[in-house]
Formats: sequence, structure tokens, C-alpha cells
Amino acid sequence: MTDMQMPSMEDFEALLNETMSEDSQFEGQVVKGTVTAIENDLAVIDVGLKAEGRVPLREFSVPGAPVELSVGDNVEVFVDRVENANGEAVLSRDKARREESWNHLETAYEKESHVKGVIFGRVKGGFTVDLNGAVAFLPGSQVDIRPVRDVTPLMNIPQPFQILKMDRRRGNIVVSRRAVLEETRAEQRAELLDRLKEGDVVDGVVKNVTEYGAFVDLGGIDGLLHVTDMAWKRVNHPSDVVTIGETVKVQIIRVNQDSQRISLGMKQLEADPWEGIDAKYPVGAKFNGTVTNITDYGAFVELEAGVEGLVHVSEMSWVKKNVHPGKIVSTSQEVEVMVLEVDPDKRRISLGLKQCLENPWEAFAEKFPPDSEVEGEIKNITEFGLFVGLEFDVDGMVHMSDIGWDTAGEEAIAKFSKGDHVKAKVLDVDVEKERISLGMKQLEGDPFADVAAKKKGEIVTCTVTEVNDGGIEVSIADGYTAFIRRSDLARDRGDQRPDRFAVGDKVDALVTNVDRGQRRVSLSIKHWKWPKKKPL
Repeated sequence: MTDMQMPSMEDFEALLNETMSEDSQFEGQVVKGTVTAIENDLAVIDVGLKAEGRVPLREFSVPGAPVELSVGDNVEVFVDRVENANGEAVLSRDKARREESWNHLETAYEKESHVKGVIFGRVKGGFTVDLNGAVAFLPGSQVDIRPVRDVTPLMNIPQPFQILKMDRRRGNIVVSRRAVLEETRAEQRAELLDRLKEGDVVDGVVKNVTEYGAFVDLGGIDGLLHVTDMAWKRVNHPSDVVTIGETVKVQIIRVNQDSQRISLGMKQLEADPWEGIDAKYPVGAKFNGTVTNITDYGAFVELEAGVEGLVHVSEMSWVKKNVHPGKIVSTSQEVEVMVLEVDPDKRRISLGLKQCLENPWEAFAEKFPPDSEVEGEIKNITEFGLFVGLEFDVDGMVHMSDIGWDTAGEEAIAKFSKGDHVKAKVLDVDVEKERISLGMKQLEGDPFADVAAKKKGEIVTCTVTEVNDGGIEVSIADGYTAFIRRSDLARDRGDQRPDRFAVGDKVDALVTNVDRGQRRVSLSIKHWKWPKKKPL
């Protein structure tokens, strides 16, 4: 054994410190190592330090994918400490991936390029995304273009994201899946818009149904199928024609390159029922139809699928005026109508309902010509006369001047009440204007007729019916009365006293005037008993 010079304690300590100093420079760094063994759920890794380190196998897994690690594999790990209390190196695959990922993410953020990630958890207001080791926040509003109720199908699936914000010092990253979808969608839309032409017939899938129509996915771009373009017939609601998820064949009606809007139509694929409409529905012809809609101004009647006409409220009934159409017809009711007018340009047809029914005015005129006697109930009283309900559900009017011979105006109207049953004579029937004139006084003879036949200067015998200070009232004929003024009772002023007469007295009087227009007769006792002397 040869003599060897043994190092001193000081030399050994210096050598150890030098080695430790060299190893300590690896702390906080990402280094390459080799998997030397796999023990249970730990991977033993040699990174060239004095001691090996152990890293949990889960740190080598990626959300949505199984762990793939074998002995001999080269991996990168982060050196937390060169040696712990057990004399082992403290290594981390997660931190190594995070460091590597941050470098890659910063580059992607600067270039505004997409990054791959996996949604793996839920947090308040959104979700967490693994970006190959770096954890990012995905707001709920940035998950999809439209609100997503269930994100479960999107979790643990590698997919692209756009980095919206990032702060390496604070460890904050905000990403968006929606931005990627919108960008992809914009590219698809631009490509589709260039390819789609007005008049093209394409297949699409109904994505959404609203009050005014349906949105149809044409393979990356949505088109609007308006309710008025779904069918030629009336559509109460788009859901009556299409359902979400249904594949439909549509025609491109309009393509707006500026707004990137596409208008679609389904009815355009069918024959237009309005072609030659005036020949199919000539004016004056009668057809059967179905009431489809009722409004304040009338009812719409479907003559065939896609062809509707309007029955105006004025054409619904001969006698029911100022009545809501809903009280005459009901929805889905089968009715017979007459074509009144056809406008092919405006796609309008005017129909009449009452024209298919008997005209009650014509029926009344045929059964009750002028001078016929009728009877009915007073339906209404106005300031100018009485309205009487007659047969055929029509009304006739008795003008106040035709109520009585001796009374007229308000005095004559006041004698009647609504609901009274009265008789009258038909004076005139105007079918075109739907008017019937009635007279009640005409049922009796005109008491003035006999009086009107009297001549001026003729003597008549009268009966006193009333005495007052102004004179006396007398009855000349049956039902006709006249008034003799006080000054015409006697020649002498002292004898011109009405109280000289009593009701029931018979007196003779001279006819001084007959006014047939005013139906008046002037009488005088004075001029009969004391006529003027003729000059000599």
C-alpha cells in the first residue's frame, strides 16, 4: 500500500460547498431529466443532481387524456429544491409545464393567435381552462356565441381559445372560446355569402323560432325565414309550420353583402295561388270558404290555401248594423260568400256575406207594398220619430208628422214609449237606401178633409169643447177643432165674453178663411149674426 496524502477536513468541506454551490444554481429552473423508475403513483426522475426526485404521476397527465409515461422517458421538470430533509431533490412537472406554457402563451398573446386548452372546472362567473399547465379563466359569456345552458359536453375536450388578457406577474389569464367561434363563423359566412345566390334552393336546419319567423342554419350562416314567406296561406305562428332541429328546403330570396343578412322563403317553392286569380274568382260568383280571422272591421275568409278575401263589416248582414263581426261569424266557420271585387296587383279580394242571403228589404217590399197595414214593437225613439221593428227583422220609421192628425212634434212623440206595440200603414219602401216610411195617422180618416171642403162665407154648426179668456174652442167635424177668438164672439165689446158659452153648447159660425197648407179654419160668430152693411 503506497502512501497517499489524505485531504484535510477543510479541503473536504470546501469541495462539498463547491459541489453544493454548483447544484444550487438549478433551483428555480426547468431542467431535463430521465425517468428511472415508476413506484406506485410516483415517477423517480434523475436530473443529474446528487439525489433523484419523485414527482406524482398525475402531474404528467393532461385533462381529458390518460397518463402516458414509461421508464427511460426524458421529461422536463422544475427544480424547487436541490435537496430536502430526506436528501431528495424536490421536483415539479406542473411548474415546469406552467413555465413552458407561460412562455408559449405570451408569444401567442402578442401574435393574437389561438391556443389549445381544456375546460376542466367551474368557478364563480365562469370556468377554469388548462392551457398546457397554465390555468386560465373562461367567463360564462365567452363560452359560446349563444348562451349555453349545459357546458358539460364541452368539458375535458381539447379545443382552441383566444387570450383576451394576461398578467404573468399576477398569474392571471382570461380566455374566450366565443371569439374563436365568431372568427371561424365570420370566415364561413364570408365564404358562404360568396357562394349563395338569389334564387338558389338549399337545405337548412331550423335553429330558432320566434314570433316573426325562424332562423335557419345554412351550414355556418343563418338566414331568416319570415313568417310571411313560410306559406301562401295565413300562418298564425311560425311554430305551426316548422320546428327546431327540422331540416327544411328553402329558397334564397335576398342576400345583403353589407349586413351579411340572408332572407329565405318556403312558399316560393310552390305555385302562387294568386296567378290568374280574377279568372278563378269572377265578380258576382259565389263560393264556400272558411273564416280564418276576425277583426273589428270584418272577417277574413279562406277560399283556398293561400287565397283569402275580406268580408267587410258592412257586407256581413243586411240588418245587423254596428255589430262586431265576431257576433255574426266565428273562426273556422264554413260560410258562403260572393266575390265583390278582385285586385290581382294588390292581392286583395272583397267578399260579401249578406249577398248570399235573402235581402229582407226586397222581401218586405214584395209582401208589404205601399198602403199595406203592418204592426210591430217600438224599438227606438228619437227626436224626429219612432222606429218600429217589422217582419223580416227590418225597422220602419214613423216620422213625427205622421203620428197624428192633430198633434205633431214632441207632443206626438211623447205619447209613446219604447216597447209599445203599434200599428201603422206603409207609406214608402226604398230598397236601395234600406228605408221604410210608415204612418200611423193614415190609419184614420183625415178630419180636416171635410172642413177643407168648406168655403169662405159658409155657415157651420159647431160644438163648444173648451172655454177660456181668449175665446172658445169648438168642434166642427169628428176629431177636428177650431178656435173662435174673443173679438169674433159678438159685435159689442160688452158681449164679447167667453163665459157666455158653456161646453157642449151648439153655435153657428161663419167660415172666414180656410188655410189648407196650415190645416186651419178661421170662424166668426160676429160676422155671421152682424154682417157688415153694404154701402148704399
